[in-house]
Amino acid sequence: MKIVTYNVNGIKARLPRLVEYLTEEQPDIVCLQELKASDETFPLSDIEAAGYGAVWHGQKSWNGVAVLAKGATPVERQRGLAGEDEQSRYLECDVDGLVVAALYLPNGNPRPGPKFDYKLRWMERLAARAKVLLAEEVPAVLAGDYNVIPNDDDTFSVRAMAEDALMQPESRAAYRRLLAQGWTDALRTRAPKGGVWTFWDYQAGAWARDAGFRIDHLLLSPQAADRLVDAGVDKAYRGREKASDHAPTWVTLR
Repeated sequence: MKIVTYNVNGIKARLPRLVEYLTEEQPDIVCLQELKASDETFPLSDIEAAGYGAVWHGQKSWNGVAVLAKGATPVERQRGLAGEDEQSRYLECDVDGLVVAALYLPNGNPRPGPKFDYKLRWMERLAARAKVLLAEEVPAVLAGDYNVIPNDDDTFSVRAMAEDALMQPESRAAYRRLLAQGWTDALRTRAPKGGVWTFWDYQAGAWARDAGFRIDHLLLSPQAADRLVDAGVDKAYRGREKASDHAPTWVTLR
């Protein structure tokens, strides 16, 4: 079973690339972020034509997450996290015996300031939900754009990112607390020394220079980690015409 997290950076603009990816790779489950589309304008017919069912949590112009499943419709479990939020950033579903959450964590820039404070509060709320999922003792995957660079070797340049909200000690500590609950960072298990990127900015020739960093993560509950076969990044899709600035990032489970 191949489970993918994919920040599409606008599903309307990126729909040809998304359909192309679904058709060529045939993943079993896809978690999308940054739909930048309202619930009413989600392109369900195009997704269904590619052979996928979908549940989505949209927001006009910003944010938005979705869960797609090949040949099935995901069963929604929870929309949003408990507590403050008017932003569409979390969607949890049941798919074929697996609990899958698509999440889009706040960027947090500029910092210091209210956006960074919101990021840290959101991570606390995610951790509270993650603890509940662990208590269920079921195979679960928290898949998404975390907007956190966990380690120095997860970026092309520590110096370039040093002041960014993605790499602050508070952001990293919140991510580590999540892992300490018992979640496994799937891609890290396959690349323990880092050097694997999931995002390349559109600016400053970042793609051509391979100046990227790793912010798209799939965290596995112990029951899912026991079924881990492999994890990786479908990097080539970042290089296609009018591609997202993120590459699809995936895990395969038995």
